[in-house]
Amino acid sequence: MAFRNLNRFWEWGRKIICVGRNYADHAKELNNPVPSGEPLLFLKPPSAYVREGSPLRLPYYCRNLHHEVELGVVLAKGGSDIQQADAMDYVGGYALCLDMTARDVQDECKRKGNPWTLAKAFDCSCPVSDFIPKDKVPEPHRLTLWLKVNGQLRQQGDTSQMIFPIPFLIHYISGIISLERGDLILTGTPAGVSAVQEHDELQAGIDDLVTMKFKVERR
Repeated sequence: MAFRNLNRFWEWGRKIICVGRNYADHAKELNNPVPSGEPLLFLKPPSAYVREGSPLRLPYYCRNLHHEVELGVVLAKGGSDIQQADAMDYVGGYALCLDMTARDVQDECKRKGNPWTLAKAFDCSCPVSDFIPKDKVPEPHRLTLWLKVNGQLRQQGDTSQMIFPIPFLIHYISGIISLERGDLILTGTPAGVSAVQEHDELQAGIDDLVTMKFKVERR
């Protein structure tokens, strides 16, 4: 199948499905339980997308914004109840992504038992890189992700550390939410998340594949 036009998935993709706590060290650094059996899912709207060259805006109500660098999986075709053995046939490529999180708001949501919408789904909460075609990534479970703030390394991890691998995530998600062409799955973040401030510069990358930079601004 030709995966043409996926390089502009951020302009017409309908869903961003995010996987929380998919790296054990990250779950532990925030004193969260490590998932077993089922992934933790949440959603971002298409307005969360932001591309390099545009600012990463702090939401007005946030006082503790955290970075979370992640591998994103871009769907080449849709489906539901996808079997793990067939799951990689639905992948068109990948992207480097940031799951920006209003940590103070998330902590309050968790305390009250509320959804994470205010903490995770605000505008500019999902910076994305250029599209990486599938044939450029022969083994997506063997990639090194990293993130620097003002030149200082904050996060570095390997996708081999994911608790739930990509075929299982596609299988699990498609049994709950029908997937569509252009949908983006964020696969979780390694340890090292930390706060960013107005005027900070974030640089992130996947070794040998892609890098991107964003400047933080107050909305």
